[in-house]
Amino acid sequence: MFEKRGRFTTSGAVLAASALLLTACGGDDGGDAASGGAEEVGDQDAQFLTVATGGSSGVYYQIGATLADVLADEMDSDTSVQSTGASAENINLLTDNNAEIAFTMGDATVQAVEGTGPFEDDARDGLMAIMTMYPNTVQLIARADAGIESVEDLAGANVAVGDVGSGVELNAQMVLGAYDMSYDDINADYLPYGEATDQMANGHIDALFATSGLPNPSLVELGTNTDFVTVPIDGDGRETLLNEYEFFQDATIPADTYEEDEDTETVAVVNHLMANDELSEDAVYDITSAIFDNLDRIHSSHTEAENITAETATEGLVVPLHPGAQRYYEENDLPTGGGGEDAGGETEDTADDNA
Repeated sequence: MFEKRGRFTTSGAVLAASALLLTACGGDDGGDAASGGAEEVGDQDAQFLTVATGGSSGVYYQIGATLADVLADEMDSDTSVQSTGASAENINLLTDNNAEIAFTMGDATVQAVEGTGPFEDDARDGLMAIMTMYPNTVQLIARADAGIESVEDLAGANVAVGDVGSGVELNAQMVLGAYDMSYDDINADYLPYGEATDQMANGHIDALFATSGLPNPSLVELGTNTDFVTVPIDGDGRETLLNEYEFFQDATIPADTYEEDEDTETVAVVNHLMANDELSEDAVYDITSAIFDNLDRIHSSHTEAENITAETATEGLVVPLHPGAQRYYEENDLPTGGGGEDAGGETEDTADDNA
């Protein structure tokens, strides 16, 4: 389904930012995140855990709800799953200490580290990962009767671009920009998946962007009452996305995902499961252990979750691992790198078949 293009390598700016983060995690002696990081993270235990996900009809929420149940059962934690606008909001919740665990897409995480996009001049320090999970597929969907067959055909159309500041909305901006377009060329509506599909079914929306695992539950439901097509993100615009943004990779939406006759070319970006840096090393070690001790339950939450494995959990990192997660991987002889040398290790160029 996916072809590798450098396996989620990070840009020089992100590597530099990651190096600074790792220095902070490693303490004054310049040690790595595992050896010195425990002194730099907080001492908060895992008694109360809020898991920030995405819209209640999205894949993040489905996986996050199961994750919360696992942590409640295995760690006797008081857990709650929070429906949010996804990546950008989740990063704000983490850095404002209003969530302990959060789902984010790699592009939004990079922007938070660099202080770009919705984090312009407001770079976030202390972002740490528990793991990477699976790539999110950028899906451009149009009503079958809207006459939209390409990104350029969106000109003048009513387009749902996701919640303000969400990973979906960030991707919508990037995709349009790659085709020399902007919100000035469309009628943009800032709607989460559930509202966007309702509006498409009612004929008020011509097209929508969705960045999620496959299949997206809201789109599956939409298909029961509305004919739609998946619009390719291809050609020069696709190459621009792959060349300008190193967190993107080649992807296809298989023909049987939404009853299409053919595969549809697009791009994808990796998801991260993040931990608040106020959580202690022991707390995150226990959280990581609980996840991998109960992978069967995590896998049952959604088809995409089946792609989460301990062996690939650090591929594509764009921020350092939380010291607790790193200790778990080291003790179990698992890879600790994936975001380049400065994010914990070398990047492996192996094929990935996730969505």
